[in-house]
Amino acid sequence: MLPLTLARACRRLRRAACAGIASLCLGACAAAPSGPPTDAGALPPAVDAALQRAGLPRTALSAMVVDVEGRAPARLAYQGDKAGNPASVMKLVTTFAALDMLGPAFTWDTPVYLDAMPRDGRLRGNVYIKGQGDPKLVVERLWLLMRSLRALDVARIEGDIVLDRSAFALPAHDPAGFDGEPWRPYNAAPDALLLNYKAVAMDFMPDAAAGVARVRYAPPLAGMDLPASVPLAPPGTACGDWRTALRADFADAARIAFQGVYPQACGAREWSVAPADPGGYAARAVEGMWREVGGTLAGRVRDGQVPAGLQPAFVSRSPALAEVVRDINKHSNNVMTQQLLLTLGLHRGGQGSFEAARAVLAQWWRQRMGGTDAPVVDNGAGLSREARLSPRALARMLQQAWASPVMPEFVASLPVAGVDGTLRRRPVLAAGAAHLKTGSLRDVAAMAGYVLAASGRRYVLVAIINHPDAAAARPALDALVDWTARDTGL
Repeated sequence: MLPLTLARACRRLRRAACAGIASLCLGACAAAPSGPPTDAGALPPAVDAALQRAGLPRTALSAMVVDVEGRAPARLAYQGDKAGNPASVMKLVTTFAALDMLGPAFTWDTPVYLDAMPRDGRLRGNVYIKGQGDPKLVVERLWLLMRSLRALDVARIEGDIVLDRSAFALPAHDPAGFDGEPWRPYNAAPDALLLNYKAVAMDFMPDAAAGVARVRYAPPLAGMDLPASVPLAPPGTACGDWRTALRADFADAARIAFQGVYPQACGAREWSVAPADPGGYAARAVEGMWREVGGTLAGRVRDGQVPAGLQPAFVSRSPALAEVVRDINKHSNNVMTQQLLLTLGLHRGGQGSFEAARAVLAQWWRQRMGGTDAPVVDNGAGLSREARLSPRALARMLQQAWASPVMPEFVASLPVAGVDGTLRRRPVLAAGAAHLKTGSLRDVAAMAGYVLAASGRRYVLVAIINHPDAAAARPALDALVDWTARDTGL
């Protein structure tokens, strides 16, 4: 255990909110020997039993359960120093680093420029839209941007709409490279001008009288053949796996096709997909939305750069970082997280590249957490086979986050067990009292965050399972949350 004088000093410093020195104490507390009167290195029986039922060895799990303020020895330290793939739990590192470095009120600006003055509804020149990494330039905000352009007395653009995406320097990306499913929105690549996560939402509405399901698309994509309806399945067909029943074909960049049917029993449903040709998505979305708001275009939508010296006609401003982080962690949005990591590179490292961003995050980690146990963040989102992080290192970071000025925004961004986000349907004892980020890949199941126990004590919990059958071990993670929540302090 820590010497009594050091433990008291840590408590005094935390109360005084002396962030710099207190962070060193938190690190010392987290790294202290973890030998409480009970064996912190032994798995709780319910967790052990859940692993056995799943057919997984104990060694597949690494976990830490520690007091949020480091005032006591670890309640559980099981292979805590074993670095593993944390999947989407890595988003906790990226989002806390961003809140800590940029502040919760940080916003992204997307300026719009005109190189001529509109006259009588005509712009005899070009429109320039400069992307600067906004992670949440979704359909509604794209519509507002185009309405703002129309409000400048622009109805017809005689020139081009030029998209400036030069703020990020990105490598080539194969959306099928990670798991062979390029139409999944979670495989979308970041972009300085990211529009609606490069996804199209398809709404299906049965029309029994016509024998079809009507299909609507958001955003409207110019230059694509998008069927307005799909035949209904025979009466009495159960909803079942309705996506498979549609027999959708997304391989052609110029069209989306449905070769199957839609079961009427499904009622209204939505399906979001990433169309082929992600590089051309922004141009299709911009032109489609411009025409949707009543604008016409004589030229085309193309990539380019804003001419030097041109001043913005107006700016589209994103929601605050605190709201963006909430969307990322509640719903585990991969491309938003990558946008956030690249933003750190752009604003703190001078370049919107993954290399610059990783260097910025590594320096932040050394300053905040010390030079040991640094994570391998890769793209910052956890959609990676190379990402690595140890439970002890993450537990130490979560203790730091609890003691930081951005704690309220950070904790509020995490899913609440049994209530919302990715934990809405996870029935655990700690429903409503645990704020936890989940992570899942083919061979990873992970969970990390904060649990309020029956004793009134709050714990940091981190658990990572790496195994080919990791998905079968999720009940073991739920059992660990329940065990933590049951602590009565006796």
